[in-house]
Amino acid sequence: MVEVNIRTISIQHITIVSNKSFEDTRAAFEKALGRLDENVFVLLQYGQVERAMEVLESLPPLVIAGVRDHGILLKVWGQDRKALRYDCGNALTATKMTRHQLSAGLYAPLRVLLRESREGEVAFEYDRPSDVFRQLGDLNVDAVAKDLDVLLEDTLREVAA
Repeated sequence: MVEVNIRTISIQHITIVSNKSFEDTRAAFEKALGRLDENVFVLLQYGQVERAMEVLESLPPLVIAGVRDHGILLKVWGQDRKALRYDCGNALTATKMTRHQLSAGLYAPLRVLLRESREGEVAFEYDRPSDVFRQLGDLNVDAVAKDLDVLLEDTLREVAA
């Protein structure tokens, strides 16, 4: 028989409304964060750990690791919507958690949705990192997640202003 464990957790979902258009909010967000240099994975694959560490240490505290256009998917239902899901974080920050609890990799990088409602409201949505990571029961992970709470909220508030 396969063992299955189920836990219920409580998560605060945060919405930060932007004072800008979708396009201006998107541009400001992408400029503020920048992108992850995927070549760092090639460096690690070929054993160039020191060079990879230099690249990772040069990154800002939050970068965009990936983006998916969820709004375009709604075209299958005849809707034209704006919604982008960003995977963002910092690889070194993620390893500060995954070295203690590998399961933290399920939630790192963080997910942030930038969306525009039918009424035209532009907003960021995300789940509070400390709530998501708390379920792992590791104080080392919790400390990093609490820092992410502040960093992510401050960044999104600044971008949305």
